Amino acid sequence: MNKIDLLPNRKIYFASDQHFGAPNPRESKVREEKFIRWLDSIKADAQVLFLMGDLFDFWHEWNHVIPKGYVRVLGKLAEMKDSGIELYMFVGNHDLWMKSYFEDEIGCTVFFDKKYFEIGGKNFLLAHGDGLGPGDKGYKRMKKLFTNPLAQWGFKWLHPDIAMKVALYFSQKNKMISGEEDKEFLGEDKEFLIIYSKEKLQTEKIDYFIYGHRHLPMVLDLEGKAKYINLGDWISYFTYGVLGEEGFKLKTFEN
Repeated sequence: MNKIDLLPNRKIYFASDQHFGAPNPRESKVREEKFIRWLDSIKADAQVLFLMGDLFDFWHEWNHVIPKGYVRVLGKLAEMKDSGIELYMFVGNHDLWMKSYFEDEIGCTVFFDKKYFEIGGKNFLLAHGDGLGPGDKGYKRMKKLFTNPLAQWGFKWLHPDIAMKVALYFSQKNKMISGEEDKEFLGEDKEFLIIYSKEKLQTEKIDYFIYGHRHLPMVLDLEGKAKYINLGDWISYFTYGVLGEEGFKLKTFEN
């Protein structure tokens, strides 16, 4: 288990589902600028920043090419890392074709699956959330295809201009981008990440489950004093999580 000792007067931040690039570069830039203002606002007391997946609406790395744009976001993350803030990034279902760029160029640790952390003496299960729990068999089959080395090898031989145009078209057709179907809480017995978390509690001692993917901001008390947290998104809600000496809070960035 990864361990983080929470330092005095420092905080751990969590944010997810920025989907930069959607629905188009012009509108995305407005959200990028707001996200950068938030990053600037947390620099003074941030010890660790967890980016919990889908930072981009689509991301692919060729050997010598990365997607155009996002230079201010990438530069700000590099600045934070250089200042001593630890950066962890989870790959989501929209940016699952990450390779080594963020680790090599920014120094950000990238995770491709759920991870367990002990932070300030509490046990955390952290994940983007896609593919966990029951149901969504269609997506799970699709993810197996997209993570298949042969499929990735074939895609990389497309010219980047063609590849990005095709990928962004299909990515933006995904209903998750609008967040419309995420505005309704389905109930504890139908929310797949809640079901998954409750199953984990039967065999593991977890104090906090923190996810992205679902888009709907939520903090829910589970059995055994565990907390289930959906971080929300930076499309409709602009929410983020913060952990300090006083505990965890889900907040909204208004600036």
